[in-house]
Amino acid sequence: MADAVRLGIDWGKARIGVSAANAGTSFAYPVETVKAGADELRRLVALVTEYEPGVIYVGLPLTLAGERSFAAQFVQEKAEALASAVSPIEVRLVDERMSTASASRSLGSAGRRSKQQRTVIDQAAAVEILQRALDGEEREGAPVGQPVVKEER
Repeated sequence: MADAVRLGIDWGKARIGVSAANAGTSFAYPVETVKAGADELRRLVALVTEYEPGVIYVGLPLTLAGERSFAAQFVQEKAEALASAVSPIEVRLVDERMSTASASRSLGSAGRRSKQQRTVIDQAAAVEILQRALDGEEREGAPVGQPVVKEER
């Protein structure tokens, strides 16, 4: 899969972090924070059109016990809408447990105080999600996570 661009998404109720990895690399980098709301899908589709990924990884917020929560259902529904909008590009759900906490620690280590993190924490979490997926791809030799079934229109 490393021969294609990959996107990572941290889908929140207020903001959506987006990250990318270029074809031929296994290094995720931040792209943008999209404001959640009426135009979120339009902006995400525009980013997909711009980057032309082979796969999109969306972080699935599981509980620490690995179970689905209300937040996971919300993300599942958003991922289904995205999959329908960008078909035939594959959208896959990947475990995002502790991605925001890990991103916050990384930003803190880089000298960003909590207040300064707000503008980039979603992008950093998307980078964390995508980097985990890239590492999994490297181990497995194939895309990781659960494929999203497109919602019927």
